[in-house]
Amino acid sequence: MPTKDEIREFSLKIEEMADDYNLPCMETIVQYCEDTGVEIEVAATLISSHLKARIREEAQAVNLIKKNSKLPI
Repeated sequence: MPTKDEIREFSLKIEEMADDYNLPCMETIVQYCEDTGVEIEVAATLISSHLKARIREEAQAVNLIKKNSKLPI
C-alpha cells in the first residue's frame, strides 16, 4: 500500500511531465511506466484524487467518457 507521500510525489511528477511535454495525463502515466519499469497496476494505486479528476476532465474533453450533467445554477 503506497504512502501519502508516494502518492503525492507520483502525482506531482506526472502532472509536471504532462505540462512540460504537453501530453494528456493518461499518456504521460503510460510513458512514465515504460521509462521507469513501473507496472501499470502499481501506477494505478499511486494516482491521487486530484490527478483522477484531471484525467476525467481530459477524457470528457475528447469524448472518451460521458460528460457529467451540471445544473445551470
